[in-house]
Amino acid sequence: MRKGTSMHAQIGDRLLVESPVTGATRRDGEIVGLHHEDGTPPYDVRWSDTGEVTLLFPGPDAHVRHLGREETPMGGTGPAEPAAPAAGRPGDFGRRVAVARRRRGLSLEEVAGRARMSPQYLRYLEQRPSDPGTATVLRLADALGTSLAALRGDDQELPPGQGRALLRPRLTDLSPQQCRALLSTHGVGRIAFTGPDGPAAFPVNYDVMGEAVFFRTAPGSAPARAVGNEVAFEVDRVDEAMSRGWSVLAVGRAEAVEDVETCRRLGERAGTEPWAGGVRTLWVKVLPTRLTGRRIMPADG
Repeated sequence: MRKGTSMHAQIGDRLLVESPVTGATRRDGEIVGLHHEDGTPPYDVRWSDTGEVTLLFPGPDAHVRHLGREETPMGGTGPAEPAAPAAGRPGDFGRRVAVARRRRGLSLEEVAGRARMSPQYLRYLEQRPSDPGTATVLRLADALGTSLAALRGDDQELPPGQGRALLRPRLTDLSPQQCRALLSTHGVGRIAFTGPDGPAAFPVNYDVMGEAVFFRTAPGSAPARAVGNEVAFEVDRVDEAMSRGWSVLAVGRAEAVEDVETCRRLGERAGTEPWAGGVRTLWVKVLPTRLTGRRIMPADG
């Protein structure tokens, strides 16, 4: 390497090793660990062909591909600046990983250990836009008890429940206390009722305050027709990879919230903004007169 030349990298960059004869990439991997704060070699590299992490001192046939930047060759004509941190919010992959981890009540360190990667790298994946290799995604999917397709979002256009049934499933009824715990404080559920045009069901963002379920909609909208009717409000969760899940059903009368102070408090504490956007000023309250639920899981679980 000529004097004054250097290589700089950051966690998540890709390292390519090329053939000195043809220039074709012989091997590539993700940089998952740094040994110097300025991003100079050596690096811990997770190779895409084996999934193993090794310590590498790059030679002149190595190049670093920064996220969103040009490659930096080893042995270039001058020092290369470290890649600028990716701007903005976490990417879709990172959000899916973080959500799956929190749903299972696992710490970042626990998942990193299961996936055989450094917590620093997993934190990077969760917090920055990233596109890790297949081997990395498979290890994370295994560590989180989910699938490669789910982490990459390849199943977003498919209805849930296409996985195989459990060999020995067990269906159990949930107590009202368990149902309230699963309803949590907010989320997305379905409001169903019989309107002028017959039975109808709509997904809505909801919040829970006290014993009642609330959702916000626009006056005159289709969900607003639930007001004054006996309705069913349903929430569920399907774990596609494990072929298990639960559902909660609340039945009661839907009423428009007319008290200004209550509407103000609901707006201030709302855990979720309406995904559909727009101005939605009508709060609808459903106080359950019946609350039931069921869970499906392995018989030996």
